[in-house]
Amino acid sequence: MRKQLKYLAAAIACVLAGTAAKADDAPVARATLDNGLRVVVVRDALAPVVTTEVNYLAGSDEVPAEFPGTAHAVEHMMFRGGPGLSKDQLAAIAANMGGAFNAQTTQASTQYYFVTPAQDLDVALHVEALRMRGLDVSQAEWAKERGAIEQEVSRDLSSPDFKFYSQMLGQMFAGTPYAHSPLGTRDSFDKTSAAMLKQFHDSWYTPNNAILVIVGDVDPQATLAKVKAQFGDVPRRDLPARPTFHFSSVQAKTLRLPTDSPYGSVYITYRLPGAQSKDYATALVMAGALGSQRADLYGMGMEGKALFGGFEQEALPEAGIGLAVGVFPAGSDPQPVLQRMQAILAQAASKGLDPSLVEAAKRKAIAELETKKNSVEGLAGAWSTALVEQGLDSPDAMKQAIESVTPDAVNALAKASFDPAHAITAILTPQKSGTPGEGKGFGGAESFASSPDKPVQLPTWAEQAFAKLDLPSTMLHPVAYTLPNGLKLIVQPESVSDTVEVMGSVQTNPDLQSLKGQDGVSEVLDGMFQFGSSRLDRMQFQQALDAISAQETAGASFSLAVPAEHFAEGIKLLADNELHPALPKQAFALMQHQQAGIWAGEVQSPEFLDELGLYKALLPASDPQLRHATPQSVMGLTYDNVKDYYAKVFRPDMTTLVIVGKVDPAQARAVVEQAFGGWKANGPKPDVDYPAVPANKAVQLHTPDASSVQDSVRMAQVIDVTRDDPARYALNLGNEVLGGGFYASRLYRDLRDTSGLVYTVDSEFELDKHRGRYTVSFGADPGKVEGARALVLKDLKQMQSEPVADADLLRAKGILLRRVPLSESSFGSIANQLLTYAERGQPLDQGIVAAKYYLELTAPDVQQAYAKHVRPEAFVTAVKGPAP
Repeated sequence: MRKQLKYLAAAIACVLAGTAAKADDAPVARATLDNGLRVVVVRDALAPVVTTEVNYLAGSDEVPAEFPGTAHAVEHMMFRGGPGLSKDQLAAIAANMGGAFNAQTTQASTQYYFVTPAQDLDVALHVEALRMRGLDVSQAEWAKERGAIEQEVSRDLSSPDFKFYSQMLGQMFAGTPYAHSPLGTRDSFDKTSAAMLKQFHDSWYTPNNAILVIVGDVDPQATLAKVKAQFGDVPRRDLPARPTFHFSSVQAKTLRLPTDSPYGSVYITYRLPGAQSKDYATALVMAGALGSQRADLYGMGMEGKALFGGFEQEALPEAGIGLAVGVFPAGSDPQPVLQRMQAILAQAASKGLDPSLVEAAKRKAIAELETKKNSVEGLAGAWSTALVEQGLDSPDAMKQAIESVTPDAVNALAKASFDPAHAITAILTPQKSGTPGEGKGFGGAESFASSPDKPVQLPTWAEQAFAKLDLPSTMLHPVAYTLPNGLKLIVQPESVSDTVEVMGSVQTNPDLQSLKGQDGVSEVLDGMFQFGSSRLDRMQFQQALDAISAQETAGASFSLAVPAEHFAEGIKLLADNELHPALPKQAFALMQHQQAGIWAGEVQSPEFLDELGLYKALLPASDPQLRHATPQSVMGLTYDNVKDYYAKVFRPDMTTLVIVGKVDPAQARAVVEQAFGGWKANGPKPDVDYPAVPANKAVQLHTPDASSVQDSVRMAQVIDVTRDDPARYALNLGNEVLGGGFYASRLYRDLRDTSGLVYTVDSEFELDKHRGRYTVSFGADPGKVEGARALVLKDLKQMQSEPVADADLLRAKGILLRRVPLSESSFGSIANQLLTYAERGQPLDQGIVAAKYYLELTAPDVQQAYAKHVRPEAFVTAVKGPAP
C-alpha cells in the first residue's frame, strides 16, 4: 500500500511539475498550479532543515498614496490569525517549530518565511495555506497591533541613517511609489482602519499573485504533491491594476543631519538600473569594482583620508541606488572627505574603471552566488530574489548575466550615472550625548492585564506533529586534530557547494593582556592586518585574493571563503597574513590616528555612555572589563607596543581553526600544517577569562540621546551561574518560556501583544567561565518604559512562584531540541558552534549533550532555578533616549 501511495504522489507531482526535469532525483522541481500559484522546490541536503518562503507580489508599491505603511500593517496582522487558525494557535505552532518565523515587506513584495526542521514541513505549508485563504482583521486587534508597529516606527525614526535613507528616497524617486519606505508613519497608521487592511489582503493575497519557494532536505516531487494538496483549492482572484513608474530627473541636493554615532558619515547617492533592467548585472559589477579593497574609495581609509570608504548598491525592481560612503572622525571637517569622494566618482565617469577590478568584481559576484548554497535559508533567499525581484528563472540566470558584463559596459554605465547634477549628498555629523545620570524612578507604576496563562488548544494536525519529543540527531561528524604546536584544527566536510569556509580565532582578552596605559593597542593592531604580509603588500595581497575569488580577514578573529579548487592557495594566504603581517610603520601611524579619532567620538556617544554606565553599575570599580581606550591612550602607544602585543598574544596553542566545505579532512590537515605548522608559542599559556564578581545592587540610569524619539532599555544583573554550571540548563529552558517562540513567549505576549508597549523584547543569559549576566532589553516610547518594566518584573516573579504550565514546558523543550538541526543549516553556523565548543573545552557534540538535559528537566526544576539565581529586585535599568 505504501508503494502504491508513493507512486501516486510521484505521478501527481510529475503532472504538476510542468517544465521540471523528469528524473526523480532532480534537485529542482517547478510547477504552476491551476489557481496560478508558482512553486519552486530545491533540494539541499546540508541539514534536516527546510525554508519556506511565500512571496506575495504586493508591497508598498501597491498601497494607497496617503497610507504608505498599509502593506507593512497587513504583514503584522497576518500574525494575528485568521479563519481556521487563531492568533494564539499560530503563535504556539510557530514557537513549537523552533526556527525562524517572520516576514518582511519591501517595495515590491511581502515575504513570509519559516526556517524549521524538515519534519515540520507539512505544518509550515498548512499554516501558509490557511493564511492565504483569508485574514480576520478586527478593529480591536488592529488597535493592539498598531501600538506595536508604531513602536517599530519610533525605533527606526531614532536612527539617523534611516532618516537619511527616507529623505533620500523622497528626493530620488519623487512622484513614484519608491518615494517612501515600506515602513509607514504613525500618522498614517492612526488613520488606517481594519477594513482597509482587510481590503488590501483580499485584493493582493491571492495564489495567482504569489511565488512559493521551498528549499531544504526534501524530495522535490513529493513536496510538490504536498503543495498541491494544501494550496490547490485556494481560489484565484482578479488583481487590481498595478502602479506605473515614471521617473523624473534627480535634482542635486545636500542633506545635513545630526547623528548619535561616534563618527560622521558622508553619502553620495545616484540612481542606477533596477533589478529587472537589462543593465542590472552591469550595475552589480560596477558597484563591486568601486567597492573593491583595491579601489580608491576603500583606499581613502588606507591612506588616512577617511576612517573608511566604500561603495554599495541597493536594487529595487524598477530602479536602483548606488551609494558611495566616506566616514570621518567626530569633530573634523567632512569637506575633504566629500571632495575626495566626488573626485573619485568623477574620474570613474570620465576615465572609466580599472579593467582588472571589473574582472575581479565579476568573479567575486559569481563566487558569492555559489556560497549561497552554503545556507539553506540563504539559498532560499537567492531563489526568491531571482524570481521575485529580478524576474529571472533561477540564480544561475544572474550568473550568466554577470559573465557577459564587459569593462566597456561598466564604463558606459559609470559615465551615464555619476553626474554631480543628479547626486543626492548627505552629511551626518556626530553630536554629543547629554550628561548621563542616575534615575529617581522612571514614572509612576502601571499595570496591564496580561493574556490568560493557559494552554492553547492546537488543531489536531499541529498537535500530532508536536506531541512527542525525541532526542535530535546530528548530521555533523567533525574530525578534530591538535597540531604539534598546539593549534586546534576541526574539519567538517560538506558537499553542497564547490566552496570552503574557514573560521578561526586566537583566544585573547585585551583587558587582561594589554599593559597598563596601552588601552586600544588591540584595535590598532587589528587595523594593521589590512596592510598585507611581509611577502605581499596591501595591494598585492588583495590582488592575490581576487585572483582566486577569495574573501579573507585576519586578526584575533579570522576567516576565509574560497572556491574548493583554490583551498590550498587560500589557506597559504590566510597564514601569510596571520603569521607574517606586514605591520608597516606608516600603517601604525595611520591606524593610531584613525583609532584616536574613532575613540574621540566614541567616548562622547550616547551608545558608549549608556554601555559604560551599565557596566559600572554591574561591576566593581576595579574590574578589568571596565577598561576602554581613550584618544589619549591610543596616541600614547608606540610602534613597539603594537609589535610586542602581537608577539605576546598571537600564539598557536591559543588558536582554533574550523574548516567547513568541500574538502577531505586529511588533505585539510596537511594543507594547514604546511601553512601554520612553523608557528611557535613562547612561555606559559595566558589566562584570558574575567574573574568572578559579586552581586550588583539595583540602580536606574538615564543617558540622554537627542537623536532618538524612542527609549532603548536594558535591565541587567549579575547572576551566580557560569557557563559550565548545570543550573544553566534550567535557566535556558525557562528563558524560552519567557522570551523564546515569537508571540508565544510570556514577555512578548504581555509587553507587545496585550499592551502594545514595545515592538520587540529580548532576554538572554550571557555566561562566561567565572561570571554570568542576565539581560532583558526592549524599546519603548518614554511614557511606556515603566509599564513595560513592571510587566517584565511581574513575569519573572511568576516564574519564581509558580511552575510553568506543561504546554509551555513542552514548547520550550521543543524549541531547544529543534535548535540542534537548525544550527547545522549553514556553513557559518556550523563553524561558529564548533569553534565555540572547542574554545570552551566542551565536546563537539555539546548540542546533543544539552538536549539530553533539556529532555529530563521538570517544571519544578525551572521554578527552583529562577527562584535561586534571578533577583527581580536587583536589576540595573539603563535607558538611552528621551527621559522616561
